[in-house]
Amino acid sequence: MPNVIIDPDSRSLHQRFALIHAPRRTRARFPESSVTLTADEAAARAGADAGRNLYPAEVYGPSRSSEGQRIYYLLRWLT
Repeated sequence: MPNVIIDPDSRSLHQRFALIHAPRRTRARFPESSVTLTADEAAARAGADAGRNLYPAEVYGPSRSSEGQRIYYLLRWLT
């Protein structure tokens, strides 16, 4: 997992809990369409469903990629 520099003064980027739709958990960043933000860590864990490839995680973003997509960076998997 790459090191993600977190800017505590940023007004647009935040650490959040989420469910990530990921067929493989080897990526370090995910498009916004694969990420469902949750209210808290407990909600992310409760929504996990490995059968549907939904995994709880802590993410940072959204950020713009060089291709113009909004992406979230994986900070850690919660499982």
